[in-house]
Amino acid sequence: MNNIDKEKIQQAVKAILEAIGEDPAREGLVDTPKRVANMYEELTAGYKEDEKVHLSKTFAVETGNIVIEKDISFSSMCEHHLMPFFGKIAIAYIPKDRVVGLSKLARTVEVFARRLQLQERLTHQIAQAVMDNLGAKGVIVLCEAEHTCMTARGIRKVGSKTTTYAVLGDIDEANKMHILSLMR
Repeated sequence: MNNIDKEKIQQAVKAILEAIGEDPAREGLVDTPKRVANMYEELTAGYKEDEKVHLSKTFAVETGNIVIEKDISFSSMCEHHLMPFFGKIAIAYIPKDRVVGLSKLARTVEVFARRLQLQERLTHQIAQAVMDNLGAKGVIVLCEAEHTCMTARGIRKVGSKTTTYAVLGDIDEANKMHILSLMR
């Protein structure tokens, strides 16, 4: 899914506008199909990226102390309703002998967030990418997000948040609970 068909998106948006009773030729809507096509290109740019590129620049370390990067803001698109969800992600990992630059963790979040997603999948994909590419002893990813498909439509519970986390590798229960407390 590397190339997006902007013309097809524009035609679809025009059809949606007509289907809801709007006039696509109205002054305020004339450029809407083009703007929406550009928006989808931006919001799905993660399909064109490879997390390995970001996680390949590592540095040697002599200790296996826990590394935590938290409050990484993100926004993504729910694949069920094509509506945004957004929040914060925290990534903790126990390195074996290599660490990655901290900005690379945030870039990895963006790779997976810029795709049609489920929060549960997003959380696991980030954890798996860190585990696979850094050879970490263990990884925990904690994600807290607000879904507009739940706050702006449907049940309309503004402010409700969903929390997911993924744990991979060799992290015992006591360490897992300790790390999760540090991540919040």
